[in-house]
Amino acid sequence: MENNTPSGKSGSLLWTIRYTLINATYFSAFCTIHACAAVFLLGNGFSNTEVGVLLALANIVSAIAQPVIAGIIDKQGALTNRRFILFSVLVILAGSVILLFSENNKLLIFPIFALIYMIQFAYQPVMTALCFEYQKAGAPIVYGIARGLGSASFAVTSAFIGGLIEENGIRILLYINIVVMVLSAILIFTFKKPSEKKMEGSAGKGASADEGTTSPSDGNSSEDSGKEAPNSSFPAFIKAYPAFSLFLVGVICFFFAHNMINDFMIQIIRNLGGAEKELGYANFLQAILELPVMAMIGLILKKLSSKKLLLISGVAFLVKIMILIFATNMGHMYLSQSCQLFAYAVFIPAAAYYVSKTMADHDQVKGQAFVTSAITIGGVFSNLISGVILDHLGIRPMLITGTAVCAIGVVIGFYAMLKLPAREKK
Repeated sequence: MENNTPSGKSGSLLWTIRYTLINATYFSAFCTIHACAAVFLLGNGFSNTEVGVLLALANIVSAIAQPVIAGIIDKQGALTNRRFILFSVLVILAGSVILLFSENNKLLIFPIFALIYMIQFAYQPVMTALCFEYQKAGAPIVYGIARGLGSASFAVTSAFIGGLIEENGIRILLYINIVVMVLSAILIFTFKKPSEKKMEGSAGKGASADEGTTSPSDGNSSEDSGKEAPNSSFPAFIKAYPAFSLFLVGVICFFFAHNMINDFMIQIIRNLGGAEKELGYANFLQAILELPVMAMIGLILKKLSSKKLLLISGVAFLVKIMILIFATNMGHMYLSQSCQLFAYAVFIPAAAYYVSKTMADHDQVKGQAFVTSAITIGGVFSNLISGVILDHLGIRPMLITGTAVCAIGVVIGFYAMLKLPAREKK
């Protein structure tokens, strides 16, 4: 346990900085692993179809694993949010080291890269749950700022990574990832929850959800266990949260389009006359635009509900991919990436707040995991279909397919949020 728990503004700043650094290392590695996955794999001799199959398999395993992991953590046993994150970081670190000695060895690269790609997705919702867990224990973390600065870390990494790849080759991705994972392991290992006594002293000091720190629980609390039984099965979860459950289908469609752009961005950019450097700039633009939205999410939620924000984000995902159908130069690519301001940047914090506001404490980790699972499933279908379309038909047919699927998701999302009931926590 921590030896002391700072209070007031200085305490909030310290806890937020520490959680921000965890986010920063995560999203820096997210850039080297996920945003540059196609670059790394194509550079090691994989075809577009093989890239799609590898990423799809990794996403399938991740989608299955996330709710299972959340269910185990919800039981409050030996596996905690923090311990699972630390384990994940160490696996990614070990996998990156192995890949250093696996150049052009597709038989070894396939399972190792799939593993680190999968496990990094798997612990993303656990990081969100960790924040809410620590808030409940008295750590006044400002989630929106921390998450926004995590995106800024992705942006900074993206700004330099394209040029570094052009100058040094794809192995630079592994070196950067190893350094970042070492730092992440140290940060997680030293990030310990306040004790119960200090929790009592700090209760009530944090801001409300609308003020930015949020006070949702992480699902590890048994505070309401005497009132309601946990929705351990998926059918029971659907019955308890029908609007959210159907909206997840819309999320799958949104991220079918989103992952199509991200996973094959280098191919889209090359088609527009760019290269790895422009890939870095495009990723930088979309990531840096996430910062102001995520940092100000508490203020935005005072004007618009998380439900409305989720619907706005769905429309923005659709506009983002539609622009690319008609793109003829990199300016159009950057315009499309600018839609991130209203798409991903709004969706991620809005989804976290929606879960915290509408779900019982014991379903919170599960709810966060289902959001990430839906995102991952969208990636699965995108990976399987996009690579094949790209190899056989080209860029534009791939983007038209993504647009059609995203449009279906928007319709589903509006029906789920506007027509179906959603519970509100008291």
